[in-house]
Amino acid sequence: MLFSPITVGELKLPNRLVMAPLTRCRSGQDGIPGPIVVEHYRQRASLGLIVSEGTYPSHAGQGFPGQPGLVTDEQIEGWTKVTDAVHAEGGRIFAQVMHAGRVTHEDTNGGRTVVGPSAIAIDGMTRTYKGKQPYPVPHALTEDELPGVIEEFVQGSLNAIRAGFDGVELHGANGYLLHEFLSPAANQREDQYGGSPENRARFVVEVVKAVAKAVGAEKVGIRVSPEHNVQGATELDREDLRRTYSALTQAISPLGLAYLSVLHNEPAGELVRELREQFDGPFLLNTGFSVMTTRDEAISLVENDLADAVVVGRAAIANPDLVYRWKEGLPENEPNMATFYTSGAEGYTDYPVYQPA
Repeated sequence: MLFSPITVGELKLPNRLVMAPLTRCRSGQDGIPGPIVVEHYRQRASLGLIVSEGTYPSHAGQGFPGQPGLVTDEQIEGWTKVTDAVHAEGGRIFAQVMHAGRVTHEDTNGGRTVVGPSAIAIDGMTRTYKGKQPYPVPHALTEDELPGVIEEFVQGSLNAIRAGFDGVELHGANGYLLHEFLSPAANQREDQYGGSPENRARFVVEVVKAVAKAVGAEKVGIRVSPEHNVQGATELDREDLRRTYSALTQAISPLGLAYLSVLHNEPAGELVRELREQFDGPFLLNTGFSVMTTRDEAISLVENDLADAVVVGRAAIANPDLVYRWKEGLPENEPNMATFYTSGAEGYTDYPVYQPA
């Protein structure tokens, strides 16, 4: 079943392997995807769906050096070359629209104000264009400012469609802005966007609805990572967590979204099963953030009806022809983690396709 077709939104995918959004830092300080970015995505077009690396919808939302954007005409033109190349190979590609929120620094985002749901800094250091720096205390967004941030997501998504993407994935995971609103550790607001699980889910729901209205719900997916507990967005109370993600899932389910993508290391656990039951649409599952997803695991997830499609990261990095290798049970290239966040072609476009001995 992993290699059988599935319909996601308007797209018929030839297989159920989805390339995870993978931070690779290859777009320079101007955030413009260049020729090696084009080649990287082109090589992986046989995957059922490619989801791009997290791409900022506003300059303030840039999270790290070398990250691509969806703001300037030059960035949009760069992405157009990527989508054209993927489509020429018969592939399909969504843009992951990611606002970093407080997971950034003024030395990364061009001196813009770092924002978050509350004025709470992450305990740690971030890499900037000027070296490592402690995370700053973010400006707590006011209610009057939130519509402007929603508009950033909307405009970034419209720019993605203009660049030829087949749709967008809203990044609600891994401690970035949308996840910050969901997490009680990052969101300690006392207005209608904080406090109860339903209130903490409110901003994310509003973003999803606004983007779906702008580009079409069938072109919108969302990624979440409950209990991932990274970058200060901790969720340690299981009952609060269940209520928060149930409020989110039940609010967005009627919209007719392309998919819900969940990152969680217990695919058969009660929480993941509940989210699948509550979401009326394709359910994507990624289990391999800390442990690399294997072929056997991916096949099992679909065959045991735990997911409609499987999101894979490191295996897709190291094997541009992953679908062919997994379908035929062939040996795989090993990913070189030392090159994940460097610059240039090494560890990016130089992984070989399978060659028979």
